[in-house]
Amino acid sequence: MFDRMANGWEMAKESLGVLRMDKELLLFPLVSGIACLLVLASFALPLWNSEYFQLIVNDGQVPQDPIAYVLMFAFYFVNYFVIIFFNSALVACAVIRFKGGDPTVSDGLRAALMRLPQILGWAAVTATVGMILKLIESRSERVGQIVSALMGMAWSAATYFVVPVLVVEKAGPAQAMKRSLAILRKTWEEALGANFGIGLIAFLLNIPAIIFVILGVMALGTGNAALGAIGIGVGIVWILVVSLVASALDAILLAALYLYAAEGDVPRHFDSGLLQHAFQRR
Repeated sequence: MFDRMANGWEMAKESLGVLRMDKELLLFPLVSGIACLLVLASFALPLWNSEYFQLIVNDGQVPQDPIAYVLMFAFYFVNYFVIIFFNSALVACAVIRFKGGDPTVSDGLRAALMRLPQILGWAAVTATVGMILKLIESRSERVGQIVSALMGMAWSAATYFVVPVLVVEKAGPAQAMKRSLAILRKTWEEALGANFGIGLIAFLLNIPAIIFVILGVMALGTGNAALGAIGIGVGIVWILVVSLVASALDAILLAALYLYAAEGDVPRHFDSGLLQHAFQRR
């Protein structure tokens, strides 16, 4: 297990090296996050004084009428579409880089647009699953929350490689999930270790942010409101930037693992011995 974690740490560092070459890839998680906030506002603001508002902010039980289900599906569908679209664009850029190209933001957007039918289909599937999990959670209280969380983790694992399959293989939702499961069987330990590596990098990068927030809170406690606000503000912005970096690293690493597991090609800028040693330890 420790060997897997060390291997994941090295792959995460190599992903960071790729991101340094293509810093513009950070635009994809940034725009995706802004777009998701706009989607939330476009649903929540018109429903502010209605019984459906808690549904949109994911708090409380689902009202028992057809309008609630329509609104929930619409919100989930649009939100997931935004996330999948920009993740697809980022993965497409990573694949171009790994195959020797020099990707641009327009390359990623163009690739995502070319996969629009597949992205729309997968967004509909994930929205349906999201609705089911929400209904389970809202109906059974504590037990439902546990069951929903476990099912959600299983779904996330099973669909881990869906986006690169959509981008590279142009597969539909059913085929993409089947391929994702097949690839996951080969790579689940590498994916787990690599995500641990990314999480560790994010934690280390966030240490200064935590210090800024603590100092800001201490300043507020001593009555220095201006200094406290600055410290907390810097800490929050720092954490947001690190989250963008972590999202980009996750997509880059996802593309690298996919290419090696699905096509047998060692991605450029990745150590061939590292990947070959990882996959030969079965």
